[in-house]
Amino acid sequence: MRALLYDALDDGSVRCNLCGHRCVIPEGHRGICRVREHQGGALRALVYGRLIARHVDPIEKKPMFHLLPGSRSYSIATVGCNFRCRFCQNADIAQMPRDRDGLIMGNPCTPQEVVADALKHDCQSIAYTYTEPTVFFEFALDTAKLAHGQGLKNVFVTNGYMTTEALEMAAPFLDGANVDLKAFSDDFYKQQCGARLEPVKTTLRNMKRLGILAEVTTLLIPGLNDDPRELEALAAFLVNDLGPETPWHISRFHPTYRLTDRPATSVESLRRAREIGVRAGLRYVYMGNVPGEDGENTACHKCGTLLIERWGFTIRHNGVVDGRCPKCAEPVYGVGMSKS
Repeated sequence: MRALLYDALDDGSVRCNLCGHRCVIPEGHRGICRVREHQGGALRALVYGRLIARHVDPIEKKPMFHLLPGSRSYSIATVGCNFRCRFCQNADIAQMPRDRDGLIMGNPCTPQEVVADALKHDCQSIAYTYTEPTVFFEFALDTAKLAHGQGLKNVFVTNGYMTTEALEMAAPFLDGANVDLKAFSDDFYKQQCGARLEPVKTTLRNMKRLGILAEVTTLLIPGLNDDPRELEALAAFLVNDLGPETPWHISRFHPTYRLTDRPATSVESLRRAREIGVRAGLRYVYMGNVPGEDGENTACHKCGTLLIERWGFTIRHNGVVDGRCPKCAEPVYGVGMSKS
């Protein structure tokens, strides 16, 4: 499949304009993602229609708490990623081409089949998730266009490293996104992910400008991104640049992949981080990977009434009425927040 968003350069190479790396790729080589290759003067998307994962998930698993709560989301992925996070939780598929000499696996599938299967399983959205949707952008875009035509929402679960050009191309068909804001330090991004912080901040600002519902997730890693001053700066960015209504998910880290010298995040650390977000003025701050904690629930930011009670990915109670708090009538941020 011929790729979108690239330029042919005078020296015979091509520049990929899909993500913030903007790789310059010589003939016969691949970009950092290892799934886009320069062949005969054109950039090719090697993973188009080759799905490595297809599942029906609760939308809360993304995590998306403010888009159609309690609904099902048809979730797909190909292999590949444009980051090389040392703590990658899906490294077996996300890092496959990098770790296994360019290997690309996946079962053939068309956008039409994805949409039909989503409807068959009573899903209300399609999530492009598990790996990085930016690297299978062409397939995601074709699928998203068809999905919208059938009344389905589209959600990216992403590291937020796509270019402005890519996001603007997807925006008419992209309803929501959960963006990993992995830290608020450029050094962390360079050392732990092989990337930079600023392009992610730009993407989040662009999502706000384009009207895409963005929720933000930070995996809290002991000793690496949990300094209170850094978390205060991150929370201030969310409030000032995106708005106090921006949901922030603070998730518990477990040792994995190439980062196994750190302990799991303590619940107390998650609580402290959540308090930082609340003090900064964020209205919806959640704790992830700790089922049973109050930090999973949605409360009215004005009067404190419990609106949505969760246990893990399950909704126990949804008291939102016509998109508002039933007690004080304050609007609740999100899409389709009322119980259907």
